[in-house]
Order: sequence, then C-alpha cells, then structure tokens
Amino acid sequence: MVDRNVITASDVTIEYPAHSVSSAFTAVKGFTLTLAPGEIVGLVGSSGSGKSTLAHVASGQAALRTSKDNSPRIVGGTLDVLGYTMRGIKRSKVSKLTAGVGYVAQDAGSKLTSNMTVAELVAEPLFLRDRRFDRREAGLKAATLVDALLLPVGTMLKQPHELSSGQRQRVAVARGLILDPVLLIADEPTAGVDVSVRGAVIDVIAGLQRSRGASALIVSHDLDALRRSVDRIAVIHEGVVVGLGTIDEVLGDPRHPYVAGLARELHVDEVDEDDYDDEDADEDGYDDEGGEGYDGEGERGEAGDDADRA
Repeated sequence: MVDRNVITASDVTIEYPAHSVSSAFTAVKGFTLTLAPGEIVGLVGSSGSGKSTLAHVASGQAALRTSKDNSPRIVGGTLDVLGYTMRGIKRSKVSKLTAGVGYVAQDAGSKLTSNMTVAELVAEPLFLRDRRFDRREAGLKAATLVDALLLPVGTMLKQPHELSSGQRQRVAVARGLILDPVLLIADEPTAGVDVSVRGAVIDVIAGLQRSRGASALIVSHDLDALRRSVDRIAVIHEGVVVGLGTIDEVLGDPRHPYVAGLARELHVDEVDEDDYDDEDADEDGYDDEGGEGYDGEGERGEAGDDADRA
C-alpha cells in the first residue's frame, strides 16, 4: 500500500483542444486537492461543472484515447496519481497506473458486453489480468460483490438486457471493485439506481475501500447519497473548486452561491424526510417502502425498481 498521497492535484487546468469547428474549451480551472491513503472524497457539482472531465483525466482513461477523440489534456498545474505525473503521461506508464486504479464511468452500465452473464462480467477483469486465476475463487469474489451491492443472487445468471439500468450500473461498480484497486474513481456510480438504495451503494464502495486501506474519489451531483460515507467533499462549479472540507464544514459556512444552494437543497430534503417519517408511517411504525413486491433490499420485484428501466 502507498504511503504517499494517492492523488496530489495543484492548480490543475484541463482543456479540450480545438476540434473540427469547435474552439478550445477549458473544463477545469485551477483545481487543487490531495487524497490520502484510505480516504474517501466526494467530488460534487452540477452537469457540465468539470467533475467528470477531472475523473477521466485522473483515472488515466483520457490518456488512453487518441488525439482524434478530442481527449481532454492538462495544460496547467500538476496532477500526480499513485506517484505518476499525469501531465503528458506516456501510454506505457498509463497501463501501469491503471493496474492500481479502478474506474467506473457514469455510463458504464450501458456498455456491458451483451452476451455475457453478470457472473462473467464481474469476474472478467480478474482473468484479463491473470488467465490462470482460480475460477472458483473468481466466482465467489464476484458473488460477494454482487450481494454487497444489494442485487439478488439470481442476477449472477442474467445478461445485461434482463436488468434495469440501475442494476447494470451496480454490476459495473462490482467490476470496478473486483481487482481491489488502491484507488477507485467512480463517476456517478448511482446513475439510474433507485433512490432507496443510492446511499447504500455509496456505503458499500466506501466501506470496501476503507477496509482495504484504499481510497476512492466518488463523483456525484447527489450530496444526500454521499453524506453518510465520504470523509470530505470538493465542490466544483464551472470548472473551479468553490468548497472543500467535510460536508458540515462546506455547507455550514458556504462561501459561494452554488454551495449555498446545495445547503438549502439538502436542508429541504431533510425536512421532507422528517415530514414523511412523521406523517406517512403506518400504524406499526413502518413506512410504506416494504409494500407489495418489496424484497427488503431496496428492490421491488425481480427486475428491481431502478429509476430508468432498460
């Protein structure tokens, strides 16, 4: 395990180069952050804020793309990940970097190989790294992750088209965790996941990484899903960091209008939850979430009730 910072970003500026009829675009401006071993940090921001671009670059995925793909590049500052300097990194070094970095794209669930079962999909990275990996051990490891992410055991035998979009996204998260990465970078890992289990999914990611002494950078627009699990948050708005610290520190003393808006939204959500608990609980003290078809794990029915169905 590394004893240096897992991520050290200092005044990082990331740009999409001019391409075709489009001029150059600066997506991230002066980003600064350190991520320590075993630390879980949430990267929060609205759509277009630059958070996904930062995740793409820090994970090494941007460096694996060709220049024709209009890939984002670091044009200012320094970014070190697991001891590798990311600015101008060579592809040969990226392959070594990615051995320690797990990455879950926000659309990863939609890109799963269609003719493989969930068991095969989750275990596949083990065999891509070591063709002789014990199949029984791989199956057990995959099943453990699938269960931890609140997917029914029967999911292991299904193919992606038989799952809801939120379930597919959780399968992608399991793939990202199967190699025990020193650093997991997860971009909107709860995209499409039913609201009732979003927090639990983040809990699993954070809990597994902490138990290994590993770290995670979790990109999300959903503060409510992050607040139980992360050590700190970095709030990014229009490419600039506008808040950094624990959730209580950042929201308790907002220094930027966007952060103030997040604080108000979270407060409203908390009030709504309190009202629901007080007014909508049934006579036995339970709410209606355990109604017909509910299996007790945030799923409704065999296919689940994730936000967007296949």
